[in-house]
Amino acid sequence: MKSPGHEPIRQFVIYAENKVGWLNDFTTLLLDDGIHILAISVLDTTDSAVIRVIPNYPKDLARLLKSQSISFSERVVLAVECHNEDSMQKITQALLGVEINIHYVYPFVRHPNGKPVLAIAMEDQDIAIDALKSYSLQVLSLDDFLR
Repeated sequence: MKSPGHEPIRQFVIYAENKVGWLNDFTTLLLDDGIHILAISVLDTTDSAVIRVIPNYPKDLARLLKSQSISFSERVVLAVECHNEDSMQKITQALLGVEINIHYVYPFVRHPNGKPVLAIAMEDQDIAIDALKSYSLQVLSLDDFLR
C-alpha cells in the first residue's frame, strides 16, 4: 500500500505543449496511475504551458513523468492553512518580518480540516516556517493530505 509519509510538499513544474486536450490526457494518465492532484496552477502562452502540480505521491509522479519523457522540475513549497479572510495578510506580514519574498501562490484543491490551503513558493523555508508559526499559522506536510 502506498503511503506519502511525513514528506515536505513537493511541487512539479511541467513544461507542456499548449494544445487542446493535453491537460485532459495528463490528468487521465495520473488517474490511471493512482496519483491525485492536491493543487494545480496552469499558465499558458501561445506555444507552451507551465503546469505546477502537487501530487499525493511525488515519487510516483516523478517516475511516471520520466517514463513518458515529460519535461519537469521539482521544488519544495509550503502549504499554509488559512483560518479566515485575514490569513493572507498574516502570511505576508509574517514573511515580510523576516524579509522573505513570495515567488508565487496558488490554492490547493484538497482542504484538510475543511480549511483552505495555499501553496506558497519562496526561499528560506525553514525561516519562513518559524515566522508563519509565530503568527499562529499552520504549515502542513504531505501527511496532512492523506486520502
